[in-house]
Amino acid sequence: MAAEEGFGAYTQDGTVDLKGNPILRSKRGGWTACSFIVVYEVFERMAYCGISANLFVYLTKKLHLGTVTASNNVTNWIGAIWMTPILGAYVADAHLGRYWTFLIACAIYLSGMCLLTLAVSVPGLRPPRCTDPNPDNCQKASSLELAVFYSALYILAVGTGGTKPNISTIGADQFDDFDPKEKNQKLSFFNWWMFSIFFGILFGNTILVYIQENVGWTLGYGIPTLGLAISITVFLVGTPFYRHKKPTGSPFTRMARVIVAALRKWSLPIPSDSREFHEIHVDEYTKQGKFKIESTPTFRFLNRACVKTGSKSPWMLCSVTEVEETKQMLRMIPILITTFIPSVMVAQSNTLFIKQGITLKKTMGAIDLPPASLGAFVTVTMLVSVVLYDRVFVKVIRRWTRNPRGISLLQRLGIGFALHIIIMIIASLTEKYRISVAKKHGLIESGGQVPLTIFVLLPQFVLMGVADACAEVAKIEFFYDQAPESMKSLGTSYSMTSMGVGNFLSTFILSTVSHITKEDGHQGWIRNNLNASRLDYYYAFLAILSSANFIFYIVVAKFYQYKAEVSDSMEVLKEELEGPKNKVSSQVELVGS
Repeated sequence: MAAEEGFGAYTQDGTVDLKGNPILRSKRGGWTACSFIVVYEVFERMAYCGISANLFVYLTKKLHLGTVTASNNVTNWIGAIWMTPILGAYVADAHLGRYWTFLIACAIYLSGMCLLTLAVSVPGLRPPRCTDPNPDNCQKASSLELAVFYSALYILAVGTGGTKPNISTIGADQFDDFDPKEKNQKLSFFNWWMFSIFFGILFGNTILVYIQENVGWTLGYGIPTLGLAISITVFLVGTPFYRHKKPTGSPFTRMARVIVAALRKWSLPIPSDSREFHEIHVDEYTKQGKFKIESTPTFRFLNRACVKTGSKSPWMLCSVTEVEETKQMLRMIPILITTFIPSVMVAQSNTLFIKQGITLKKTMGAIDLPPASLGAFVTVTMLVSVVLYDRVFVKVIRRWTRNPRGISLLQRLGIGFALHIIIMIIASLTEKYRISVAKKHGLIESGGQVPLTIFVLLPQFVLMGVADACAEVAKIEFFYDQAPESMKSLGTSYSMTSMGVGNFLSTFILSTVSHITKEDGHQGWIRNNLNASRLDYYYAFLAILSSANFIFYIVVAKFYQYKAEVSDSMEVLKEELEGPKNKVSSQVELVGS
């Protein structure tokens, strides 16, 4: 009995300390460990948002770039920010582990922030001040000035490539899937994770943005740099409390072996009995802190990779578990593809939505409200929505669905995608109204400020916060949850790849639409003078594009098969939802049968 209690006191999900030793559940992990991780993320998001929220304004007002050029530079940089996590996830899963990959990336991240602060502070690294509303009439930034500024931005992007896919994964790793209580806590982790980090984003969207435009860019960039340094220190202080998972080798190599082995044995018949497939004894998995996965009928052609032929080469013979891990990663790709267009919609809140705000009256009492601060409404709405979702909606709806999550991850994702369509329709109608007011006051050619409050844009920003509470939270949880246990960092990077591709796609769509609408002597839909543009047409086009993607998503989601749980914790939680009466009746039926 004592032996069983001793075994139960240790985590059963393969987590260890930094030296590779088994750890007691009561000593490490849980919300205690997560508190340090969450505090890090609050400061890190403050730093990131302090740059991204007002980057469009800096490029247009300080570096004097045009609307399309500045917008594309913002989306290209944000795209890089969210694409580099693939590399960081690979290094973590294959070589260094999440903890050490994260710390090395933090050093790179901090060096990029320091260089960026220097770039906005030294007079010789930026063009002279210009008050003309048309950037074409201002002195352009030199090659050196642009080189230093963009070098800093992309050094920062490389650093975030190692931090973003690993920090949330490290947080989720603090909960043991084999313990029902911790599994239940893990179901709420990503809700509260997003809730906490958006405090940092809120600070960036309000205080930092105001400081940058009204006090100075040096202080406005220096504060997030200092905040990042503090966040790294907080993370290091929490080191004794963390649970870690060992690197398990390159996930890309394992997936490539399965695909190559299946192709090389293409003509072989697939046994109907899965027991004839090659598989390692379960004890070997236990020793390595891994989990055995049973064979499934999906992607059946890959099962040839574990058909025995006499060859022991890993490029000819793979285990059932390796095949199933590859299937799990491939199964998520269609869902990943459907997230690209919604990410394009999200990208507008950092670019064209801000450009709209620049043209409107920005006063709120005696305060001159920076356009980028409208992003704070996205944050506040998301914070409120996440709390209501986790504390009210889930508790009410799961009484009917019997799902511990309330609704499935894909259903929550779909709600967010549907809201994106509504957002772009509202944005189009609002822009049409803004143009009509500009025309009424004779401001089309001059490009002057439209006598309309900036708060007319509030509905599209507020709804974006609700959409993020559904789509962004569900997306990161879905790709983490559905990834194999040994590929969690890679799975988490899928959600970030979605944002990266979405931003690059936004660049492509905006450039293409701008080019096509300028043909045959036309002025184009998107010009530096927004009053003379037809941004309402562009938003309507995005709404149509989002609608088509939503239909595609419904089809893909309908055929998606969730992976099997590695433990029975979810079943235990479902039984608790059913209540004692239902459990007793189930037991009676079982005895009667």
